[in-house]
Amino acid sequence: MTEILPPVGIDLFDVERLLLTEAAEPPLSPQDVEARDRMWELAVRANPALFDGAVVACGGMEQAGPRVLRLSWVRVTYRHYALRRVPGATALPSLFVNVVQPTDDGRVLAVRMSPFTASPGRWQLPGGSVEPPQGGAVLDESALAGEAARELAEEMGIGGAAEDLKLWVVTRGENGSVGLTHLAPALPEATLRAGFAAAAATERDQGREPELDDIALVSSPEDLAGLVGPRSNYLEPIVRRFFGYR
Repeated sequence: MTEILPPVGIDLFDVERLLLTEAAEPPLSPQDVEARDRMWELAVRANPALFDGAVVACGGMEQAGPRVLRLSWVRVTYRHYALRRVPGATALPSLFVNVVQPTDDGRVLAVRMSPFTASPGRWQLPGGSVEPPQGGAVLDESALAGEAARELAEEMGIGGAAEDLKLWVVTRGENGSVGLTHLAPALPEATLRAGFAAAAATERDQGREPELDDIALVSSPEDLAGLVGPRSNYLEPIVRRFFGYR
């Protein structure tokens, strides 16, 4: 097998099948553990909303056949990514799911992260980190679609079925992060805006600030320039792919 994803930049790969295998977290030296924990505590002091929840990191990705990728995944917590700020240490790439949500008139949904999040004001697709399976469950394509559907429901109030989401492309970008992008069925704009408002109201009713504070609908890659604030580095390549740009 050969590594097909470069360590820098954004590349998109069409996939028909994804093979997943769990791997062990690489051991850390006591010095790196101490430095990681120190960096994590500094990050939490700067943003108390951070939490050390369980997530899945990417252990590696290889081509296993035409449009088939083999991905190894590792159980970590968010604290692991503090290693990015430790000189000489190596953090595993993050693994996340996201969703291309079209409208029935051909536009694509972009969402903006709230100020309290780890990426304040950033425009991206709906989605988030992958959580490790529990109770003997298996992490496979179906489970990943379920993760993507859960993110769409939590962030946008859209309760679509996981089986309606299709794994569309795989990206690799900043810090080697691997994104598993799903394509959702088209919905009317009114449905998206109503769902977004309802999801935000539910969060506030439960005493929490919503993770998203704005949405936009774009009809071409050029529309992204009109979004005020930073943009995820995968957003433009995926939007270009959706609209048939190369």
